[in-house]
Amino acid sequence: MTSPDRVPIVGGNWKMNTDLPEAQSLARALTLALAEAGGAEVVLCPPFTNLLAVHEIIADTPLQLGGQDVFWEERGAFTGEISAAMLWSVGVQWVICGHSERRHLMGESDEIVNRKARRALDSGLKVILAIGETEAERKADRTEAVLDAQLSASLIGLEGSALDNVVIAYEPVWAIGTGLTATPDQAQAAHSFIRSWMADRRGEACSRSLRVQYGGSVTATNAGVLMSMPDIDGALVGGASLKADDFAAIVRAAGPSV
Repeated sequence: MTSPDRVPIVGGNWKMNTDLPEAQSLARALTLALAEAGGAEVVLCPPFTNLLAVHEIIADTPLQLGGQDVFWEERGAFTGEISAAMLWSVGVQWVICGHSERRHLMGESDEIVNRKARRALDSGLKVILAIGETEAERKADRTEAVLDAQLSASLIGLEGSALDNVVIAYEPVWAIGTGLTATPDQAQAAHSFIRSWMADRRGEACSRSLRVQYGGSVTATNAGVLMSMPDIDGALVGGASLKADDFAAIVRAAGPSV
């Protein structure tokens, strides 16, 4: 179980799912299902088009709102992009940076992820920074090397108090949307490495307070055993976040007080 010094955090990444009525219905169901979710922070990340509508539903609840991505410039001729200020203006508090689907499908580099994270933090948003290895990299025993490289490049310029507003999401690419899940020991080993990396480069205090989520085919069935591991502080949930009862069960699994 996560350290009592670190409040568990569970994010629901709805990805490119839900039209407006579906998003409103899901948000209402989650406010009911999670009315007493006081033991963990809960962040809902609907598509951009549904952010304002979901904000209006969850505004007076403990649930928080997140964006799935952000651009690194404040404004300008960047067709199709969304700025941190735009997100903030519709009630967004968190943003995901570096999700594997953006890294691998959209070609985002660690440099781009770093620019996005820095802009979000400078604008007052909190960041869920996603990292993780591919199946080929794991089979080649390169998991730690990949995590080292992604952390080193994605966190450039982020020191001290800025890291208080960063959550790391360890998401092995081979487990996202595949039905495959890292074993509890595999996930714990990666999370322990991330925490040790942070201790070596940002100090023990930062390492102790850093929250590291697991993501990758998290379900109501496997969430409890995953989040019982000492360095796993919550989950970033994809498909299961689209079902209110399943997502609520995952949130409840995040800690004994939930």
